[in-house]
Amino acid sequence: MLKIGLLGVGHLGKIHLTQWLSLKGVEITGFYDPDDANAAAVEEQYRLKRFTDPASLIQVCDAVDIVAPTTQHFSLCEQAIRHGRHVFVEKPMTHTTEEGRMLMKLLSEANVKFQVGHVERFNPAFLALKDTPLQPMFIEVHRLAQFNPRGTDVSVILDLMIHDIDIILSVVNSTINRISASGVAVMSDTPDIANVRIEFHNGCVANLTSSRISLKKMRKMRLFQKDAYISIDFLDKKTEVIQLSAPGEAKGLFTFEIETGSGKRAISLANPPVKETNAIRMELELFRDSILHNKPVAVSVFDGFQALDIAHQILEKINKSYSQ
Repeated sequence: MLKIGLLGVGHLGKIHLTQWLSLKGVEITGFYDPDDANAAAVEEQYRLKRFTDPASLIQVCDAVDIVAPTTQHFSLCEQAIRHGRHVFVEKPMTHTTEEGRMLMKLLSEANVKFQVGHVERFNPAFLALKDTPLQPMFIEVHRLAQFNPRGTDVSVILDLMIHDIDIILSVVNSTINRISASGVAVMSDTPDIANVRIEFHNGCVANLTSSRISLKKMRKMRLFQKDAYISIDFLDKKTEVIQLSAPGEAKGLFTFEIETGSGKRAISLANPPVKETNAIRMELELFRDSILHNKPVAVSVFDGFQALDIAHQILEKINKSYSQ
């Protein structure tokens, strides 16, 4: 039985806790949370032991799930790794890139599993494309959220956009050539809305817009590649693929032919089946399996650092535009 300790049981931490309780092969040793009122409520509702400091909890479990504020991620990860504990940590994995580098060095010398919580990797709308070749040359992303004071300890880049940065880095097989960005702090001390252009060496361009001061929610990504347009709706869990192919080769719910300068082509519209999946449950389940069966983790420390590094490069660009 894998003994899990939760470090942080706020809004997201409680969601993690609920999922852990539904998984086989794990046992919740207890939790740490500095908020007395919140901790008392969790103790009463879930009948779990509260630890008054992280070190005490780390010592009596096999793995920790860190769902604390981002500024605390490094210190909690460091304690757990030094005690030989496996770590699942919510994105972004650390607050700064320097902390991220120190964490990677620590992990290179430790025999533990370390997974970063980039949950959109497990969104069923994205998983529906597992059999679709993705070679995008232009990507457009809109991730819009209504204002919520929770999460404003970091910028909208580290809070929201980092989800899309991670997805883009996972599908574009190229290094980055150039980043341009602009952003504005409206309701907090850090950017609340930002637009970013990422240019890759293979010619792919990604245009990302993230906002946490919008009137409506939106989490959409559109990918354009040779002979195909792919739309992913992370919020409504819908996926659409429009494909251009030779006549007779088109596959989909709806197909028709058009005349082009190079002859007839077939256009097909398909909606890959989107299975009902709880993304948080899936990522925690895979983390459990990586420990119990000694498998590679689903989202590695390198993946987490890549997304973190790009996010901070974006923040530097925005900060420079402020100072000019």
